[in-house]
Amino acid sequence: MTTISDNDEERVAELLRTLPPAPEAWVKAAQELPRARKQMDEIVALAEADQEFRAAVIADLESALRDRGYEVVPELLPALRERLSSS
Repeated sequence: MTTISDNDEERVAELLRTLPPAPEAWVKAAQELPRARKQMDEIVALAEADQEFRAAVIADLESALRDRGYEVVPELLPALRERLSSS
């Protein structure tokens, strides 16, 4: 088992401080990710439990989401489609 010494941690911290700040878009995306994952989990669970909703999702994902009050985020649709197809 490899252990990290205090000197190693200090060196890593020193190197991290030299990096430029993350782009604002990356920070925003990272902040929104937990909410997006939770919503996708809800949508998949709903599609598994409600055959009518599942049929609507398969027919027209965006309309089905809007009809249920979800905000449609185009960038997340491919990941959601993939999760729905594997459930």
